[in-house]
Amino acid sequence: MSEVRTEELMIAVIARMLSGLSHVAVGASSPIPGSAALLARELSGGNLRVSLLGRTSNPTFTDGAKELFDCAAQGRIDAFFLSGVQIDGQANINLVSIGDPDKPKARFPGSFGSAYLYYVVPRIILFRQEHSPRSLVPKVDYVSAPGVSEANLYRPGGPFALVTGRCLFDFDKEKECFRLKSLHPGQSVDDIKRQTGFEFDIPDGPTVPETEAPDPEWLELVRGPVGEEIHEVYPEFATRMFGSS
Repeated sequence: MSEVRTEELMIAVIARMLSGLSHVAVGASSPIPGSAALLARELSGGNLRVSLLGRTSNPTFTDGAKELFDCAAQGRIDAFFLSGVQIDGQANINLVSIGDPDKPKARFPGSFGSAYLYYVVPRIILFRQEHSPRSLVPKVDYVSAPGVSEANLYRPGGPFALVTGRCLFDFDKEKECFRLKSLHPGQSVDDIKRQTGFEFDIPDGPTVPETEAPDPEWLELVRGPVGEEIHEVYPEFATRMFGSS
């Protein structure tokens, strides 16, 4: 079995967080979470329902995002995934622009339904393969979707964790901050501090555990049927990672 790639480690980390759920939805530009959801479905023996936006063969949603939003509003989606060009320590995400919003240095596609889904889906898993002070910032330039809300606001959804190419963070809703949970192989706490623009909690104890590697059986699934299935929606990713066609 060849060396585990960063993307495969992230897929395994996310898949573990989907264990025991009933319905997971995956939006656009999410090949790593999409692969993780398909892996989790395989590990569940088919008991996990995966709604992968953008697939044409046997699609869950025949009317695109409208059905996704309806399902989320009815409480019928257990987990969803969000990312951003910037993510800050309160789990705010930025999908709109960099710099002054009136005179931005760069513009991006926009929020779409991210803010809505952030409020109503119970388990939002944030992901970002790049882990640097450029992407994980003290405060986002534009709040596309807020990570936390006022206590008197009804909000069943919110951030659950942040998975990056360097580590895994949990989100502490009471303290409204991230907490370092595990380090990917080759990373140290000092590395994470240097590469993270926001402050985060570190667990008590002499060491932070290393992120658990995927079992060989998991890798076989990811590089086999999962890679073949994700190819329909993300052909470039699947070809680069798994050689699927």
